Amino acid sequence: MKQHDAMYIGGSWRPAEGSGTIEVENPADGQVIATVPAGSAQDVDAAVRAARAALPGWAATPPEERADRLAALRDQLMARTDEIAATVTAELGAPPKLSRVVHAGLPVAVCGSYAELARTTAFEERIGNSTVLLEPVGVVGAITPWNYPLHQVVAKVAPALAAGCTVVLKPAEDTPLVARLFAECVDAVGIPAGVFNLVTGLGPVAGRALAEHDGVDLLSFTGSTAVGRRLGALAGGAVKRVALELGGKSANVILPSADLAKAVKVGVANVMANSGQTCSAWTRMLVHTDQYDEAVERAAAAASAYVPGERIGPLVNARQRDRVRGYIEQGIAEGARLVVGGPEAPTPVGYYVHPTVFADVTPEMTLAQEEIFGPVLSVLRYEDEDDAVRIANGTVYGLAGAVWAGDDAEAVAFARRLDTGQVDINGGRFNPLAPFGGYKHSGVGRELGAHGLAEYLQTKSLQF
Repeated sequence: MKQHDAMYIGGSWRPAEGSGTIEVENPADGQVIATVPAGSAQDVDAAVRAARAALPGWAATPPEERADRLAALRDQLMARTDEIAATVTAELGAPPKLSRVVHAGLPVAVCGSYAELARTTAFEERIGNSTVLLEPVGVVGAITPWNYPLHQVVAKVAPALAAGCTVVLKPAEDTPLVARLFAECVDAVGIPAGVFNLVTGLGPVAGRALAEHDGVDLLSFTGSTAVGRRLGALAGGAVKRVALELGGKSANVILPSADLAKAVKVGVANVMANSGQTCSAWTRMLVHTDQYDEAVERAAAAASAYVPGERIGPLVNARQRDRVRGYIEQGIAEGARLVVGGPEAPTPVGYYVHPTVFADVTPEMTLAQEEIFGPVLSVLRYEDEDDAVRIANGTVYGLAGAVWAGDDAEAVAFARRLDTGQVDINGGRFNPLAPFGGYKHSGVGRELGAHGLAEYLQTKSLQF
């Protein structure tokens, strides 16, 4: 077991103020693999002070130079792909291929995209008799989740640095090891001291201290809607800018003209990826009543191929496993038909849950309304397109979704009626340059691409 006793603050690794520690488990077997410091409010204060001291110099650094540092950071992340993937597998439980391709590969692409945006964005433009300047917001407090532990770090830190902001990062307590690797990469490329700072700690202590700190100008949080609501209230009370990427209950709408076999297969894969621990997962599959029975049969067959411990990993911790199993039990109690899976533990060790498919789910059921965050798919029937739109839009969330149809134009016409921030058309691929974020209770603001960069900029106009 590796024992870490320091946090990255002001350009160096320094011991935490307190003596508390956080145990990091491997969810595949429940064994403790490392400990990290449990940062205190004093640690957060030291990190924010370091970020404030570094802000003037980094904000004044030419965008081209910031771009060069981000490009070097991208190359560092790429060079350590194997180590990053192994770390994510160890602390999150993701299968090795997923860890390498997604958990390690995607952050490289995102970091590179912000190197390019820092180089090409017009931070100054002339409008009539005015010059409009885009300037960094200031010190960013970033609180990131465990489900995509490095991607979410890079999706906040890279645009903040590109904009000229400085950052204090508080990663999820379940997955702090890959955040430490990221800090090592930052240090290796010579990003100035204090521009990036890492404080490991618990949400109610370090996270709250970061949200409340007067020296933080923008709070960027990804996580549950419940926690986001509390942090947003804290930040709003301090007149602090806030960006929130929260929960989802995304609909995968399969129109009658679609290739049903492909739509169901891809839809199941989307839900099972990362053990269902994806905020944008298409956890509600909507199928026309005439094709419903075939879709359920196909979904059951597809889900059965995801063998726990082989093709699908564990959930992140025992609490999350028990939460998901509780939702499965509630679904059965409310009258949904269990087709595949169930609440029983599939393995004697590890925090695994059976890939589960429910049929005869109605829109008002808990299964169709609340974010489960596990490998659980609900298949709902609809009568016509208006009914499908009503069901798809009938939750408090609006993060993502999918539409399948015989041609893209038909799918796009339907997608325009959805109250959601991102819709995949006929299996469209994820685009790291496109804005990601939600409507309604799914959040405030956008991440990725130029829209993500804009979150970290404020405008100043000079009149002549």
